[in-house]
Amino acid sequence: MTTKYTYQIVSESQYLPNDWDSIAQANIFLSTKYLQVLESAAPANMKCQYIGIFNQEELIGIALAQFIDLSHLESYGERDKKLKTWVRNYLFSQFSSKLLFIGNNMLSGQNAFAAKDQASIPEILQTLKKAAFEINQHSKNHLTSFKDFMPSDLPNFDQAVFKKDLKFTSQPNMIFEINSLWNQEDDYVNGLTKKYRDQYKRSRNKALGIEKRKLTLDEIEDQQDIIYDLYLHVAENAPFNTFYLPKNHFYVLKEKLKDDFMLYGYFIDGKLIGFNTLIKNGKSLDTYFLGYDEKIQKEKMLYLNMLYDMIACGISLKFENIIFGRTALEIKSSVGAIDTPMFGFMRHSQPSINQFLGRIFNYLEPETAWKRRSPYKQ
Repeated sequence: MTTKYTYQIVSESQYLPNDWDSIAQANIFLSTKYLQVLESAAPANMKCQYIGIFNQEELIGIALAQFIDLSHLESYGERDKKLKTWVRNYLFSQFSSKLLFIGNNMLSGQNAFAAKDQASIPEILQTLKKAAFEINQHSKNHLTSFKDFMPSDLPNFDQAVFKKDLKFTSQPNMIFEINSLWNQEDDYVNGLTKKYRDQYKRSRNKALGIEKRKLTLDEIEDQQDIIYDLYLHVAENAPFNTFYLPKNHFYVLKEKLKDDFMLYGYFIDGKLIGFNTLIKNGKSLDTYFLGYDEKIQKEKMLYLNMLYDMIACGISLKFENIIFGRTALEIKSSVGAIDTPMFGFMRHSQPSINQFLGRIFNYLEPETAWKRRSPYKQ
């Protein structure tokens, strides 16, 4: 590795290099206030470290390293038949339970690093490789992964230090582009074909009687137990999990991010039956975690109504796009989100396993069959 850049690894946000937040302006998920959330309200099996990248004495790049220990989880998901679940869990526990991410495994998208305009991105990546190697010397991780990068980022990885890594792609990130001509929700609805306008009207009619409102910090604290139960219901029924949030996570997020974090509660007769969360991140609106009562969700088409509400929010606040993430692909496609491929690079600590890593990854990665929808008028 011939980069002239150097790095510094710190384990607490109070020791971040000066000017960290000036670079983090490009991504709220690298800001000090968000990193403080990870310190005080991260999943129990997750630890974070922060990497400052320097050109001589100047801080030119910042990055997040996230360690996840899957051996702390009782289950990774029960989507498959018992034998396949057992084999998958065995492979994880024996060969892939200790994971190091350069990036944020709680989010979709490139939240691994940010850099000044004059920085060389290939050299930033080389430096992060060196930092990851040092971290692994102390932690003895099974797998190291750089995630999630756009196709346009791939040329930066075309260098010797990544040649032995497995390039992989999993489920796409669903990104909803907001037309600059839209000023209100009706502008979006008017652009839909009749089939999808009917879907919109049907879901809105189903939601009659539900009160939706943005919760304050005190209200989040008051509703914390119910919020967590609703979140846990969705999380435990997901096809695959590498972590579970702690109960205070949403409260701490609101406390630290303030107006940049929004939690919307859905109520029937004063009882909270669902919620979703959004985070303002520059020109993008990132969807975060949500929860709901499954019976009411089906009866009231609650999840679909949440998607429409997020779209309405993005339009009214003049964001350029909404990051919907990599779950529920087909229903997100039906409201207009575009599937965007994301790439990563991984390497196992044991060279003998690396030659089989592609086959192991394909076995472990959840398979999702879905149909791309085209809801807009041509």
